[in-house]
Amino acid sequence: MCGLAGCVLGTNLFQSSQWPILLTQMGGVLRHRGPDDSGIWFDEHTGIGLVHRRLSILDLSPAGHQPMHSVCGRFVIVFNGEIYNHLALRSELQKSGIAPSWRGHSDTETLLAGFAVWGISATLKRSVGMFAFALWDKVDGVLTLARDRFGEKPLYYGWVGQGEPRAFVFGSELKALRASPGFDNPINRGALALYMQHCVVPAPHSIYEDIFKLEAGCLLTLRSSDLKAEALSIEPYWRLTDAVREGMANPVEDETEAVSLLDAALRDAIVLQSVADVPLGAFLSGGVDSSTIVALMQTQSERPVQTFTVGFDEAGFDESPHALAVAKHLGTEHHEIRVTADDARSVIPLLPQLYDEPFADSSQIPTYLVCQAARRNVTVALSGDAGDELFGGYNRYFWAERVWNRVSWMPPSLRQALGTALQQLPTERWDSLGRMLPGGRGIARLGDKAHKMAHRMKTVKSLDDLYRSLVTEWPEDVELVKGATRLPTKLDDTSLVVGISKAEHRMMLWDSLTYLPDDILTKVDRAAMGVSLETRVPFLDHRVAELAWRLPLNMKIRGGEGKWALRQALYKYVPRELIERPKAGFGIPVGQWLRGPLRDWAEALLDEQRLEQEGYLNPTPILEIWRQHLSGCHDWTVRLWTVLMFQAWLEVNK
Repeated sequence: MCGLAGCVLGTNLFQSSQWPILLTQMGGVLRHRGPDDSGIWFDEHTGIGLVHRRLSILDLSPAGHQPMHSVCGRFVIVFNGEIYNHLALRSELQKSGIAPSWRGHSDTETLLAGFAVWGISATLKRSVGMFAFALWDKVDGVLTLARDRFGEKPLYYGWVGQGEPRAFVFGSELKALRASPGFDNPINRGALALYMQHCVVPAPHSIYEDIFKLEAGCLLTLRSSDLKAEALSIEPYWRLTDAVREGMANPVEDETEAVSLLDAALRDAIVLQSVADVPLGAFLSGGVDSSTIVALMQTQSERPVQTFTVGFDEAGFDESPHALAVAKHLGTEHHEIRVTADDARSVIPLLPQLYDEPFADSSQIPTYLVCQAARRNVTVALSGDAGDELFGGYNRYFWAERVWNRVSWMPPSLRQALGTALQQLPTERWDSLGRMLPGGRGIARLGDKAHKMAHRMKTVKSLDDLYRSLVTEWPEDVELVKGATRLPTKLDDTSLVVGISKAEHRMMLWDSLTYLPDDILTKVDRAAMGVSLETRVPFLDHRVAELAWRLPLNMKIRGGEGKWALRQALYKYVPRELIERPKAGFGIPVGQWLRGPLRDWAEALLDEQRLEQEGYLNPTPILEIWRQHLSGCHDWTVRLWTVLMFQAWLEVNK
């Protein structure tokens, strides 16, 4: 895995002596993404410069150095990611007699050869992988930026400066863009309002005006001769929505065939993603997703797979015993790292720099800790991310419609009264009730979930409306961000789910387009890259995802439980009793800490005078929920965490 950055000035503003300084500044702040090597390339006549930081995974020799030039001399590339099937692409080129004389065995060199022969879009359609790259075409004077199908690897772009000296800049993280000369872009208040609603800044927006995220599956092109925003072109080379509709139109009806196809597709993805010239392992929580990945890794490995988990002392948050049981059954070389509350809290000061823009999924803390632990032993780790979105794993998929059917007949005033009544029961009482449910099917942290559902019941008007409320924290009707203009997101675009009749499938698609890239994949990328660890996600081999959408809904959700087909594949390798338990997620007791050891830190960031002076947030609703949270009557952890993470980010990035 690597980091990349660059800029297009469009005119001969920089002399040769200035380019290395500029590019070194932009690349230097990305050293954590690529500590093994660095390189720059620039052409002062066309005003283009590229910089690369390398984490060596494939072809550790100098032949893998970047920026890399194509053999034909037309292209220069800086590349971040892995093309898992690049050897198959090489073979195709060689069989056709159009392969260049290879200089090494890196996937970057393979891509360049493909671009020269097949073109950019056609090569990417042939490719299986995760990536972001910047490609300069010397012949046409065109810059191309690209991002993988699901958005595993990040890529920001935009404009800095005013008037004629305005530059087009891009990079793996915002800190590289901030390091470019003339960066003074103000905070985008509309994007800040979206962040407060969704705990992330959703693509294509960023926290800064005139800076954007390239969306998953897209190609951006720009000529150096025309840096105006309207001259920029963005086109998709792959659409998840197309894959979803094609899959649903060609379902796998036979259950035995479905499980067999899923097993084979995952095996193939894991074989490809297990290729590395450095030590490799996997995260293991003991849940369905990570256990499936590790089980299939182990069946195809001649030696024990290295697996990693973190354990916590707090009751209800520690899943390490489940991971240990699965590891023992599979015979992995298991590493369990015990983490204290102090260890977890020590990560909080790192978060503003690590995540580079406000980011408020508190599982970012344990994610960083498990990545840190894994990096001591391996350079690459496979993860079980995306299993929930593809196979129906989130609680909302099998509870939302049931709840809505029970309350939709009520007039809004009655729903509001019921929601208020449910919120009066303290979260601790709800948690006790959750543990008492019969049949061992208790619900972890029921209090937090019940309070969230009760709050949303008071305002929603349809099932899709309920879903949007479930993925929204601060509601739009709260005047939280001063001077904010409402910006659109994919959650507003109902055309994305037109023709998808099942509510669960609509939720899964929306989650795959928004929550997965903007939250889950961002969280893991920044946490892992912060310690120079490459993570790979077998479920996001696009062929696995396309197969998942061929499975009918009853092969995903059955009997009030998700991931049916995935479980059947897993139970061939791991006994059911080691897996069956309530879904808990990957969390830490932040809400409790805010009432205790983090209270002074939080109160300093939430100081009313400070909020007024900074001028971004309205203190009134913030201080009201802070008082309610401290009283223990309501759990406002998520809303408070969004505010606190913005305040902490602002403190570092003023």
